[in-house]
Amino acid sequence: MALDFLAGCAGGVAGVLVGHPFDTVKVRLQVQSVEKPQYRGTLHCFKSIIKQESVLGLYKGLGSPLMGLTFINALVFGVQGNTLRALGHDSPLNQFLAGAAAGAIQCVICCPMELAKTRLQLQDAGPARTYKGSLDCLVQIYGHEGLRGVNRGMVSTLLRETPSFGVYFLTYDALTRALGCEPGDRLLVPKLLLAGGTSGIMSWLSTYPVDVVKSRLQADGLRGAPRYRGILDCVRQSYRAEGWRVFTRGLASTLLRAFPVNAATFATVTVVLTYARGEEAGPEGEAVPAASAAPAGPALAQPSSL
Repeated sequence: MALDFLAGCAGGVAGVLVGHPFDTVKVRLQVQSVEKPQYRGTLHCFKSIIKQESVLGLYKGLGSPLMGLTFINALVFGVQGNTLRALGHDSPLNQFLAGAAAGAIQCVICCPMELAKTRLQLQDAGPARTYKGSLDCLVQIYGHEGLRGVNRGMVSTLLRETPSFGVYFLTYDALTRALGCEPGDRLLVPKLLLAGGTSGIMSWLSTYPVDVVKSRLQADGLRGAPRYRGILDCVRQSYRAEGWRVFTRGLASTLLRAFPVNAATFATVTVVLTYARGEEAGPEGEAVPAASAAPAGPALAQPSSL
């Protein structure tokens, strides 16, 4: 369990480092003003940030996801695995339910973490910046708005994470079975990269409009007076001002990010587990991979089962 936890954390760190620049672009595109748009699209946003703020501008708010990473990995994989066992048997429906349960519970950490990340990604560079870092951001929000302010966007985060994690684990399970992912397979890593990357894309597509609403609610009031009274009001105002396309803003950068992030995560998990476990002695002194000692069963269901 400790090794799986360590591997999951390492994979998560790799995923954050690979995907954070895309996330910064996504957030800026989602919340920019329709009257005076600052960016023309994903590529223009990337170029503008690098030109005005250097490459480091793409990593604004990085501390927040890294800070909550350990707890999120522990919750997601722990809750998903235990829920699946509690449900009694492995089935597509139970995979979805176990993933949804994991997504719902990790919102307790995910929501404040993403709030700090969003605020840091949107603040001005240089001496005029409001927050020194993720922790300082949350402390200031708590001082001005209390616990409710720290949990701003919790309902929209819950509406996004619950079904998306269900779709993620269901898609991952279906793909690993279809690809024949088994411990000891020479092509296990490429298969996991494909399964994980595709699952990440599918999970984002399933709830992306909700993510747009969440970003707008968490950024509301950062520059000027608050505009939205809640989720439905944000949906109404956004739709009236910009039409249905507003709910796809930043989708390109998100999907560009989804595949490499999950690929990096799964590759790192695999490498960590391979080197950490090494080889175990077989019953007659022969060296056999640790993974081959696992009980026979269906294709791998999650990184921690490697």
